[in-house]
Amino acid sequence: MALPTLDDPFYYLANFHTVLDWLGSRYADLLSVEERDFIAAFEALPRPSRALLVRMVMRKGVDFRASRLCYAEIGDTETAAAPLIAAGWVETDAELALPALFALTTKSELAADLAPWLAELGLSRSTGKTAWREALAAESPAPRALPAWLPSLDDTHYRLTVDAIGERFRLMFFGNLRQQWSEFVLADLGVYRFESVPLAASSRAFSRRGELEAYHHLHRCRERFDADEPLADLLAAIPREPFDNPWLERRRGRLLYKLAYRCERHGELQQALALYHDSAAPEARLRRVRVLERLARFDDAWQLAQRAEAAPVSAAEAQALGRIVPRLRRKLGLPRRDTAVPAEPERITLTLSRSGWVEGAVAAHLSRDEAPVIYVENTLINALFGLLCWEAIFAPLPGAFFHPFHSGPADLFDEDFHARRQALFTACLAALERGDYGDIVRQRFRDKYGIQSPFVAWSALDERTLTLALTCIPARHLRIWFERLLGDIRANRAGMPDLIQFWPGEARYRMIEVKGPGDRLQDNQKRWLAFCAEHAMPVSVCYVSWEEQSLDAAASGPDATAEDGGVPLAGALGALGGRSA
Repeated sequence: MALPTLDDPFYYLANFHTVLDWLGSRYADLLSVEERDFIAAFEALPRPSRALLVRMVMRKGVDFRASRLCYAEIGDTETAAAPLIAAGWVETDAELALPALFALTTKSELAADLAPWLAELGLSRSTGKTAWREALAAESPAPRALPAWLPSLDDTHYRLTVDAIGERFRLMFFGNLRQQWSEFVLADLGVYRFESVPLAASSRAFSRRGELEAYHHLHRCRERFDADEPLADLLAAIPREPFDNPWLERRRGRLLYKLAYRCERHGELQQALALYHDSAAPEARLRRVRVLERLARFDDAWQLAQRAEAAPVSAAEAQALGRIVPRLRRKLGLPRRDTAVPAEPERITLTLSRSGWVEGAVAAHLSRDEAPVIYVENTLINALFGLLCWEAIFAPLPGAFFHPFHSGPADLFDEDFHARRQALFTACLAALERGDYGDIVRQRFRDKYGIQSPFVAWSALDERTLTLALTCIPARHLRIWFERLLGDIRANRAGMPDLIQFWPGEARYRMIEVKGPGDRLQDNQKRWLAFCAEHAMPVSVCYVSWEEQSLDAAASGPDATAEDGGVPLAGALGALGGRSA
């Protein structure tokens, strides 16, 4: 679908000025001399030059061709570029390495001048562009300017030299390098809508210049990790001392964890153990136990596992320890410890006609007019929580919001997220006791529809499903689910059953996890199922097998071989919800 065009052709320039004004009011004390000089010089440029620079800053890469920088509102590209070149912000005809040359040109343009060289290498015009590049790279050609590469190409090469400044401005504004300049445009177009959170003049992501530089450095290290740089080089670049800033320390700890896991996979166990020890990532302790076990240091593994069992950092760690500890007991010759057998959810077995979407096939089979089955997976419980607790989630606490494009608070996954808002969440959940929670959820669904939220997937929710859920799910169950979510948001937002069946006439429901042939329950799914069974919530696991594709089987239909533990079956899809989760 084509997006509408914004009325102001210089909308992107206006957005960039908004960022500069924002930085000037909130980050004046953190801006470097270079950055302050850039802002002052930028604002003095002619509008076409400012617009051209912003076009380049907001596009990917640093190399551009004049013929591809044609914008009606800017006019002549060469005229607009002249002040940028004079300021040193854009270079002309800088040397291009072979990969940059190939990224900047088409195959036909390359062939016009490189055909003789390619022919010497035994390559024809029909050979792919990638093969051309690889063959030429084997020749190790030195970088050269575009006219030296392609003399017949009538074009000018521009190289942006202030991309690092643009990236730092983006980091200061958003507080991360994940969000792009396109957030402005998508918001202007109405593609994304964000909650209006009051922002104090002091709201910002970084309080010291050192924090900004440290974030940027860690981001570069992560990019190098993703590019599979040698571990030794990466380890030398990562700060070994913990940061005072908990936010930065979590990022450092996560990067150390990833490095440690890579070392573990490569069999470098001693290095992995040291890195896990230095990492503050919650999962690091469990990996240390596993590595100690692989090193046959069973006593050390046992001691660490005992400390973890006494105070697990998460349900996931406790679950994994439930498998590791008995194994360590056997290896150490310790007596076996009896453990409680967890409650088992109801089991459903179905034999159905083969389908490309097993959850849809099960929903169609079980759904009835008076008991519709809807595909919800993780969306329904999260949405009910997000709608009821909207005010607590979007409360303007210090450090939670610092620009207009937050889909959720910056500290959503921090350990103290709930604690900082405990009174607010208590007030929200009190509606479950009062009984007016349904009215609050329905009204908030109407008032906030389409606004970005870390819990509400609008495309997977409609008022009918909402009404069925509020009618059939007891408030007591909602409270138990919501409190579990608040205990570990990152882990517990996922793993919920695929389907839910409602009996509105009886005000009851059941949740159904679907497993097709060869599929097994994942750990997070097991934790949710055990949790529901522990609290006597109606939850089932449906195991599906496909019937033989014979004429007899086709004639008999799916109901002939289905068994669902006593629940009447129906072959129609009925009120199955859309699979938009």
